Amino acid sequence: MSAVGPAIGQVAVLVGALAVAVPLLGRHLAHVYTSPKHLAVERASYRVLRVDPDADQHWRTYSMSVLGFSLVGVLALYAIGRLQEHLPLSLGFAALPADGAWNTAVSFVTNTNWQWYSGESTVGHLMQMSGLTVQNFVSAAVGMAVAAAFARGLARNLAGGRVGNFWADLVRTVLRVLLPIALVAAVVLVLLGVVQNLLEPQVVHTLTGGTQSITGGPVASQEAIKELGTNGGGFYNANSAHPFENPKPFTDLFEVFLLLVIPFSMAWAFGIIVGDKRQGGAIMAVMALLWGGAVALLTWAEMAAPGTAPQLAGGAMEGKEVRFGEAASALFASSTTGTSTGAVNAMHDSLTAPGGGVAMFNMMLGEIAPGGVGSGLYGMLMLAILTVFLAGLMVGRTPEYLGKKIGQREIWLVGSYILATPVLVLVGIAVAITAADGLAGLQEAGPHGLSEALYAVTSASNNNGSAFGGLTSGTPFWNTLLGLCMLFGRFLPMVLVIALAGRFAAAHHLPPSAGTLPTHQPLFVALLTGVALVVVGLTFVPVLVLGPIAESLS
Repeated sequence: MSAVGPAIGQVAVLVGALAVAVPLLGRHLAHVYTSPKHLAVERASYRVLRVDPDADQHWRTYSMSVLGFSLVGVLALYAIGRLQEHLPLSLGFAALPADGAWNTAVSFVTNTNWQWYSGESTVGHLMQMSGLTVQNFVSAAVGMAVAAAFARGLARNLAGGRVGNFWADLVRTVLRVLLPIALVAAVVLVLLGVVQNLLEPQVVHTLTGGTQSITGGPVASQEAIKELGTNGGGFYNANSAHPFENPKPFTDLFEVFLLLVIPFSMAWAFGIIVGDKRQGGAIMAVMALLWGGAVALLTWAEMAAPGTAPQLAGGAMEGKEVRFGEAASALFASSTTGTSTGAVNAMHDSLTAPGGGVAMFNMMLGEIAPGGVGSGLYGMLMLAILTVFLAGLMVGRTPEYLGKKIGQREIWLVGSYILATPVLVLVGIAVAITAADGLAGLQEAGPHGLSEALYAVTSASNNNGSAFGGLTSGTPFWNTLLGLCMLFGRFLPMVLVIALAGRFAAAHHLPPSAGTLPTHQPLFVALLTGVALVVVGLTFVPVLVLGPIAESLS
């Protein structure tokens, strides 16, 4: 019981910090996406890009801008990976293999940041800074831009399917939101002991008389945006469990704060953009309920683990850093899988079976608790529209959400969005466990081996990026399969979201009537929470029974 107090204390501190920061950042985000004015540095960026930031784009043009920009990012990052050995600041590292360069390029452009390699021994400083860190900024900005376009679609009336300007949304997000906060966060991390340099690997003498090469680099700057943009990945193979990335309990809690603050703030900004703060509050309440439940369940699973050794240690300490302990590891694991971050401060392969199941279920929810930057908000809004539709069927009324009628085409787009990722996960895991090359990558047999493969495919398809750790994924088979999961898992849902935003923007705004379901009250919060859990439960419970649930019962 002695560890329960500190566990509750760190959650209380985190919630208090978020309660202060979220309203402030939420108001700023709403201003960023609604202000007609452009800063001087933004106008310079538009001239370089040769775009008109005041051109209100149709949803099809907005979609093509998102896809075109992301395609250029994939090609550029692939080229850097393949040419690394010929580039400066490569630290002598070889070029990435073709399948590895493909996987890495897709991974960072899709905000997944899955890593099949050990960062400190594979990727040089130039690729870390000009390739991976740059994508950490712009891939996060793309997700936030799409969420802003969706909010505009709901707020506009008879706008002809126009949802804003992608290039303005992208540039403003980077320059007004991500860069300033990441700069401050990086300075804080440096002051707290996170490494930041451009030195060659340092050779040191060990106590046994041997030598060891220690790689430094621009770690703090990458760590800040890695968490803030819910990117994940890591400069080192041990990720946020490495003392150079995350040296002490305070930096650990600070990094959890960074990965949660924008997703919750996006919900606050949504309420302002649509002209009803209560709507944003309802969405944020569901996010908070799901996140809090995951934190409680995963903390219980790790601190109440059965067995003599876990009981003597006060919990399941295998695969965890002593400087963090079970509670902080559980808080980080539930937060990183509840968002699309994918950073880890403990080995998820060593989580207890129930704990690993909670982490997987978080990702299977579609990462809406509170989700990735942007993707969490639009994912939750798609479920909100489904909830309104189902409620309308039960009472025999035409459903509407925020004054926008939900008809056959709208619900087709919502249904396609909700089914897209589960199809990728279930088809992906079927391919993985029936192919010889897929089975060869598993470290364990039985339910835990299935969990390793299921976790990887779920992480890739939901653009999370965390891994169990027991899977040998750096092979042509796994690099190709997971790359495809990441690519379709990111952009297929995005296009569906933007298309729905366009339909809402073109629609007439209906005034509330006696049959309108209030979507800002506790009843709707409960309904939306239930729909989120039931949709995931009906889809994934069978495969979870074969993996983590079977392992728990054994």
